[in-house]
Amino acid sequence: MDLHTAEATDQLLGEGDIPPVHEVNARGTSPFLLTSDHYGRVLPRALGDLGIAEAELTRHIAWDIGIAGVAEHLATLLDAHLIAQRYSRLVIDCNRPPEAASSIPVISEATAIPRNDGISDEERAARRREIFEPYHDRIDAAIDHRVRAGQPTVLVSLHSFTPVYAGVARPWHIGALYNRDTVLPQLLLKHLRAAGDLVVGDNEPYAVNDLTDYTIPVHGEGRGLVNTGIEIRQDLIADQSGQQQWAERLAGILAGILGEIAVEPTAERLV
Repeated sequence: MDLHTAEATDQLLGEGDIPPVHEVNARGTSPFLLTSDHYGRVLPRALGDLGIAEAELTRHIAWDIGIAGVAEHLATLLDAHLIAQRYSRLVIDCNRPPEAASSIPVISEATAIPRNDGISDEERAARRREIFEPYHDRIDAAIDHRVRAGQPTVLVSLHSFTPVYAGVARPWHIGALYNRDTVLPQLLLKHLRAAGDLVVGDNEPYAVNDLTDYTIPVHGEGRGLVNTGIEIRQDLIADQSGQQQWAERLAGILAGILGEIAVEPTAERLV
């Protein structure tokens, strides 16, 4: 494994690299705006394999396994706009504040990421500028467009989690995640628990906060949007059948919840 496929330069993405942002149904009429921070596991050509084995790059440390299929199906079922990020979270984590140590991890779970160790400030800035910022700028622009159109917006940040982390099994099938705004998460928890066949996590297996998360604090709370995070256990959505089933389940629940909340047209940004 070559750790020095390319020296750090002012530019990270080049010929043969795909754009970081992937969108589905940009003209969707639903109030729901779906995001997927860890949708893909692509690596920029300049970074080679980050110094780790291919088997590691297919694990949960590199991306949110299964969530891409769920997100795409859900966007179609709800007629919702999906904005997703194609590059691996090991290059830069698009749900971490850029100043956080976990933004560009040197170790993930128990796996060292040699190519991330000791990178220059210039390379760190390039990863932020070419992957992180285009993704979040696109979310911001989509919300701005909805403001101008008078379209209500409910932000749903979609993720998946590994069934076992650091040797500890996680019993939840799905979790609703939140920080300050609890309106939508509490309704989601109520509907998920009413099904009677699920172990539902209340801010489990993760809790959202300003230090470890970005999408909900910045685009949800920062823009005054009704919002929630959703985490689905990866073994439940590892194949297309599971992804379709969970998308259908969530589509029914989320559509029902719309009748229980007052969603106003998205407000102008306060400056």
